[in-house]
Amino acid sequence: MSDLKKYIAKRKKSDTGFAKGYEEGYKEFKVGVMLREARESSGLTQEELAKRLKTKKTAISRIENHAEDIKLSTLIRVADALGKQLMVNIT
Repeated sequence: MSDLKKYIAKRKKSDTGFAKGYEEGYKEFKVGVMLREARESSGLTQEELAKRLKTKKTAISRIENHAEDIKLSTLIRVADALGKQLMVNIT
């Protein structure tokens, strides 16, 4: 286990606020990373995707880096613009 993973595990045990914030932040980060990877696998730049969605490159960057409160309708639009299908799983 890396030093970072050890630190996170120790901090989560001793600080419930950190643990909750960490888990919530990770979920938000994960959505942004998935969107960026989908865009890149489609061979598009942020600017090209923005043009397809009739928005600005900064909006795409915000979605990829701060996806904490993204609407389902926006996710569907992004998936459509990438030629992909959105699938949601609840586990």
